[in-house]
Amino acid sequence: MKIYTITKLFFALVILIFTTGYVSNAQQLDSKTSFPAHPRLLFLNGQEKTIAANIKKDGFTKKIHQTIIKECEIIIGQPLVQQIKIGRRLLDKSRTCFLRVFYLSYAYRITKEEKYLKRAEAEMLAAAAFTDWNPSHFLDVGEMTMALSIGYDWLYNELPVSSRTIIKEAILKKGIEPSLDSSHNGWLKATNNWNQVCNAGIAYGAMATYEDHPQLSVQIINRAITSMALPMQQYAPDGGYPEGYMYWTYGTSFNVMFVSALQVAFNDDFGLTSKPGFTQTASFLEHLSGTSGNPFNYSDCSNSRQFNPVVFWFAKHNKDATLLFVEQKSLTGNDLIKNRLLPAVMIWAKGIAMDKITPPNKNVWVSRGANQVAAMRTSWTNPAAIYVGFKAGSPSASHGHMDVGSFVMDADGVRWAMDLGMQAYETLESKGVDLWNMKQNSQRWQVFRYNNFAHNTLAINNQLQSAKGVAVINNFSSKPSYLNAIADLTKLYDSSVSKLIRGVAIINEKFVVIRDEVETNSDSVTIRWSMVTQAKVKIINDSSAQLIKDGKQLLLNIQSPFKSVLRTWGTSPTTNYDAKNPGTLIVGFEVKLPPNTKTFLNVLLVPKNNNNKVNRNIQELVLWPND
Repeated sequence: MKIYTITKLFFALVILIFTTGYVSNAQQLDSKTSFPAHPRLLFLNGQEKTIAANIKKDGFTKKIHQTIIKECEIIIGQPLVQQIKIGRRLLDKSRTCFLRVFYLSYAYRITKEEKYLKRAEAEMLAAAAFTDWNPSHFLDVGEMTMALSIGYDWLYNELPVSSRTIIKEAILKKGIEPSLDSSHNGWLKATNNWNQVCNAGIAYGAMATYEDHPQLSVQIINRAITSMALPMQQYAPDGGYPEGYMYWTYGTSFNVMFVSALQVAFNDDFGLTSKPGFTQTASFLEHLSGTSGNPFNYSDCSNSRQFNPVVFWFAKHNKDATLLFVEQKSLTGNDLIKNRLLPAVMIWAKGIAMDKITPPNKNVWVSRGANQVAAMRTSWTNPAAIYVGFKAGSPSASHGHMDVGSFVMDADGVRWAMDLGMQAYETLESKGVDLWNMKQNSQRWQVFRYNNFAHNTLAINNQLQSAKGVAVINNFSSKPSYLNAIADLTKLYDSSVSKLIRGVAIINEKFVVIRDEVETNSDSVTIRWSMVTQAKVKIINDSSAQLIKDGKQLLLNIQSPFKSVLRTWGTSPTTNYDAKNPGTLIVGFEVKLPPNTKTFLNVLLVPKNNNNKVNRNIQELVLWPND
């Protein structure tokens, strides 16, 4: 790695700005901007007293604080962070360092116990001694830079000068400097989470070490303000996020960490919160949370819920505590400990009465953005409520799967229709799978969990969905008796059929219907309808099956003018790279349609207790209500 002087760094950045188009009329810092004294990142000097007072009077704040302190005690007994890569990533160690330094720095500032200061110092010196922070996978650098920047800034006045010198040099040489190298900073033009994480991390480094290179720091922060506008455009028009639930948590959290740092240090967000859809996006996350407690985990996403500290910032910013309804329900100790951003809750939650949070007032939420989804539920408070998440969009979206038309379904507290979720990247990359190629013939689409055969959607003539195809949600309704969303899936299958429209509805708050309206062209086609489940499936007859899970039951019934027979498929891997899918199977059917035919396929999903309350005469999609 080249060793730059500060002057060379500054001129490298100036050249970068003018050669890559990062010149903007957006609000930005200028050379006369005043920076607060240390600590200046998120949590100013003297604010410890406010947090300490909140801990004494507020049970929620006390619980978060105790969770952080308990984890700090565990950290003290563990080995220091080490430079060990997993495949091509150091990210696991960057995140370990982040959690430790953030927790320990917070613990010291609130308690003033020397042991937390000493361990935070040791963690930062250990990371500073790494040969590099793995700039070839720059997320690793972004997170490590933010980690050390928070510790350096928050503990600035207590750290020995010798340690401060080592840490700030590491931030410059292993964080800021590689971000100026064109072989490592392609994320500056990215529209996904990489931009948000990397820009935020490096900007924290610039803010923390401002005294040592003020001009460079101002340029780095301005670069982030301008560059981060690219991924922030993805929230338009209504807060949807193309990368789904898990990467919303990742990208949006770092986006907010940056915005919050600007607000605290300069009392200005430089126009970032005015980006269309951004301040609405916490609703997207909330509505993706099912009544079973599991998220709608389409695209690359795990199938477990996460606690999201960043929602507290949105609740505070929007003055809307209903955004925290789901977060409040998930406040368990184990979930909290796993989140490296947890100390930020102590800052963002100030003044929010967690014991007075009411549920959201909408039961249907639809994203009209680049990768559209709909979510609907019969209730926020009834544990037996029905929930459906429905996916449109495109496989070509960042971290996308061939899951267009897929859905998840909860009832009676059980997830009946599920998504298998992502497979750990290293398990595929280590086997040579071309995972990040999104083209039609890519190996990505041969991975079982990534193609349409393993999602709750359709396969026609045993073919993959079109990787470039896009489905749009044309209509939806929040009418309680007919909650629904309708999407045109034709472009995902246009080489096989002339038209394919899928509608998903919760009817009379009693059952779910999945209706597909199909028009074939001059060739006959075979359609496979699939639903992944963890339930035990008992086939009753050709058109009915009973699903049993956790002592609950769901009836599945198909309606088709053409002969179709219910069956199941296994989910066990057939390659040396596919993950195991224990306890799951696929239930569905195949139906052969003749040429030049216009027909429909209905699938009814009925909780057992509602079986006698179902009107099985399903209307054509054109007759479904529309808001």
